[in-house]
Amino acid sequence: MSSVPSGFRRTLQQSDFDRFAVLSGDDNPIHCDPEFAGRSHFGATVAHGMFLYGLIYRALGEALPGAGMLQLEQELMFPNPSFAHDDVEVLVTPLPGRGDGSRSFSTVVRKQAGGAAIVTAQGSARVSNSGGAAALAGANDAAADTGAAGGGDDELRGLRRGMRARAERTLSEADLADYAALTGDCNPLHHSDDWAVAHGFAGRLVPPPLLASLFSDLLGTRLPGRGTGWMKQALRFVAPAYVGERITAEVEIVRLRADKDLVNLSSVLTGADGRTICRGESLVLVRNLEAPAG
Repeated sequence: MSSVPSGFRRTLQQSDFDRFAVLSGDDNPIHCDPEFAGRSHFGATVAHGMFLYGLIYRALGEALPGAGMLQLEQELMFPNPSFAHDDVEVLVTPLPGRGDGSRSFSTVVRKQAGGAAIVTAQGSARVSNSGGAAALAGANDAAADTGAAGGGDDELRGLRRGMRARAERTLSEADLADYAALTGDCNPLHHSDDWAVAHGFAGRLVPPPLLASLFSDLLGTRLPGRGTGWMKQALRFVAPAYVGERITAEVEIVRLRADKDLVNLSSVLTGADGRTICRGESLVLVRNLEAPAG
């Protein structure tokens, strides 16, 4: 497989952040409130991490045209912020195969500043281009590992290990249409019932970034809360999630690092029948929390 990168450019707008806030439910003020964001260490509103993931997911689909690309894993770090009016380049580069039929890519979002390339999101993805349900059935169901097990502090800004937040949501056809309009995603697994059924699914699948937006909502508005900044995210998709299905999202604090204002959380999505859809773990910065956790 060629190792030539592919992708596209896009100029980010505040309207993109506002639209994603409505779509995801994550109206965290670091994304939507210029006054609040101006007082934060960012200095201005910043893009949602899962909005950038949506752009990466589009690039992955375009790298495998016509294949009905099915994502198995995504890892992302956000070393620098993406601001409104930034002209960003979204790139995916094929990596050597794993021998299991899946394909791996490095994933990057970057911008130019002062003549230098500034990376705002980077990581890796594993996908299947078969479009078949069997690929998910054989995916690794292990929780993502970001080094959060054990240790840490007992309390940070009112947060404690073991605290949880939970929400339920049904993602509709209208949500998928809004997501496609915002990101440009054209993957037929999300937009064609006939395609999805022909490839072993019961119907159209919810796009992984839209699923991950349920975590974005919980982290940015509930736990840790408004002002939370996403630093790192790892996701493993292990079962399909269908349009119109009731999905439960839950996050739990597993580690606190008071010296760096960092919190690690485990995360899980479950379907209406109790099956696990996605497992993951997040690393977030709570330096800008609007108020201590209740």
